[in-house]
Amino acid sequence: MDYKTAGVDVKAGRAFVDQIKSSVEATHLPGVIGGLGGFGGVIRLPEGLVRPLLVAGTDGVGTKLELAQEYQSHFGVGIDLVAMCVNDVITSAAKPLFFLDYIATGALSPEAMSKVVEGIAEGCKQSGCVLLGGETAEMPGFYPQGRYDLAGFCVAVVEEADLIDGSKIQSGDQIIAVASSGVHSNGFSLVRKVLAKHPINEQSFFGLERLPLIETLLRPTTIYAQLVKNLLLNKMPLRGMAHITGGGLPENLPRCLPEGLQALVDITTWDRPEIFNWIQEVGDIPETDLWNTFNLGVGFCFVVPAYAVNSVLEICLNNGFESWIMGRIEEASNSRSKEILGLPI
Repeated sequence: MDYKTAGVDVKAGRAFVDQIKSSVEATHLPGVIGGLGGFGGVIRLPEGLVRPLLVAGTDGVGTKLELAQEYQSHFGVGIDLVAMCVNDVITSAAKPLFFLDYIATGALSPEAMSKVVEGIAEGCKQSGCVLLGGETAEMPGFYPQGRYDLAGFCVAVVEEADLIDGSKIQSGDQIIAVASSGVHSNGFSLVRKVLAKHPINEQSFFGLERLPLIETLLRPTTIYAQLVKNLLLNKMPLRGMAHITGGGLPENLPRCLPEGLQALVDITTWDRPEIFNWIQEVGDIPETDLWNTFNLGVGFCFVVPAYAVNSVLEICLNNGFESWIMGRIEEASNSRSKEILGLPI
């Protein structure tokens, strides 16, 4: 008996590292020291910072992986992995610096894993950060054959004086919503229960426009890093930001609000993407559960003073993002501090 017969092919693992080397190195920027294969990735902090703060975040793709692996959609979940981490750390105005990935699998599938890493590299390019390193763990008997799990780790940097933490948000500020690309990477445990009730295949369509169902569900999460960067470069007074991830608007928008304020959201300001209506109808999901599970078309939010609204909307449009005024900030009674009004929850 040897390691290979136990389920771990060391030579295949080394070959896989060689295979993904070009994808990883394509993300490298000035400041990276050394190359792939060391025990730790090394990178310099950007020059010119007086009091730099590091902002770190970690996340995964969740059970969207089950659907993606069933339909051999490996590239997209690589982008998802980066997006779920990067979209969190940029809410503080931090610039993504580097990303690390962890891939765990029962048996190494070089073709599938290479697509995943290519997707991770693409996500890093969209985010303007370096894929500095990672780990691929082959764990036979622990994961089913052909299955893998992903975890990501992002570190970003911001000048202390430029940190955005929501503390400057005031009553009267406006909430600008930025569209999601769909379900993103949240709520797939519920999505999969709906699909179990309503069996589908690659030829399944939905809605009045007969859109491809699997393609729509597996559409990668939008990365908002470049948009935030451009808004900051244009000196937009962003007082708060929120990534609308797991828990939807009810859980995530209050995270950027200071005590004593509440958000009033007008849900008539946007049309809910049809994929969410399909999920609700087929799964017979209560409205409250829908809002507390999915982004419902809102992927990211900015809180800005009223005078800056038109400029922010224009920059969003020029960067290819659909955005709109979704609501405003108000004074709150103690019992409603950091709550959202106007949602059917």
